[in-house]
Amino acid sequence: MNPILSNSRIAALGTYVPERRLTNDDLEAMVDTNDEWIVQRTGIRERRIAADDEFTSHLCIKAVEDLLRRYPNALDGVDLVLAATTTPDYPFPTVSCIVQDAFKLQNAGTLDLSAACAGFTYALHLANGMVTAGLHRKVLIVAGECMSKTIDYTDRSTCILFGDGAGAAVIEYAEQGAFLGSHMGSDGSGGQHVYRSGMADTLKGQKLDGNGKVVQNGREVYKWAVRTVPEGVQRLSESLPSGIEDINWFIPHSANLKMIDSIAEKTGIGSERTLTSAEFYGNTSAASIPLALQLAIDEGKVKRGDLLLMYGFGAGLTHSGVLVRW
Repeated sequence: MNPILSNSRIAALGTYVPERRLTNDDLEAMVDTNDEWIVQRTGIRERRIAADDEFTSHLCIKAVEDLLRRYPNALDGVDLVLAATTTPDYPFPTVSCIVQDAFKLQNAGTLDLSAACAGFTYALHLANGMVTAGLHRKVLIVAGECMSKTIDYTDRSTCILFGDGAGAAVIEYAEQGAFLGSHMGSDGSGGQHVYRSGMADTLKGQKLDGNGKVVQNGREVYKWAVRTVPEGVQRLSESLPSGIEDINWFIPHSANLKMIDSIAEKTGIGSERTLTSAEFYGNTSAASIPLALQLAIDEGKVKRGDLLLMYGFGAGLTHSGVLVRW
């Protein structure tokens, strides 16, 4: 584990998912699949899908509005907006700029970061560093995705997985910091296992498929995740007095619930201490961890003082974990 300094805490959280539901039965009418097949392989039953005129910035703004309903003064003094997304409305202006304008955060800088499904944990790591270093006092993070607009709904291997959603969090200065550890990594050699073509349509000399839609080699991503994430979790837990046993809740990226079951078993944490959001929201990429955390808070599971281990992993290949006292 990277020993880190911390003079910050998570002071507020909010989330949002679109109204439209895409069920497994709906998908059965679109591709060769059915509810039993999808649930057995992924654990997903529904996803939320953005409207035609609804984009990532809209989802993020709604998540911030939810945060303000829960914590009315949370945006007072925000001086930086970080947006974690791989599905921005436009190449520019950025999602963070659009959010900054929506809430008239006149003294805030803005930055979008692209770490795919590890976006929220990357943003937490950066926000803690910014605040602890004294460069900023309060950071607004938004993590949102409109994955449905990047999916080929004739491709059974991807269309059953992804949904849309957003989370928002405020990281503020605290004398007693709540960030206890971090671990980050990447493996760019696996970039061809999950990608979306853009200006370039070749990678390492190989022609890319998908025509701008998400393409994934699920078998290779699965093998990488179930090997890499438990190793990262082990490193994060090494400095804890009782190791894994000290962790109250494990919140991994909700890629696929069967994958998460395997990861939870390999870490020794087990499914009883693992929080997810995929069953009714699908894989929402950067938004999946805050969605899972908010669900657990609303259900009364997560309480102040609990030790959380959040771990994001995905395209790039990127991965990142943080230990945080809630």
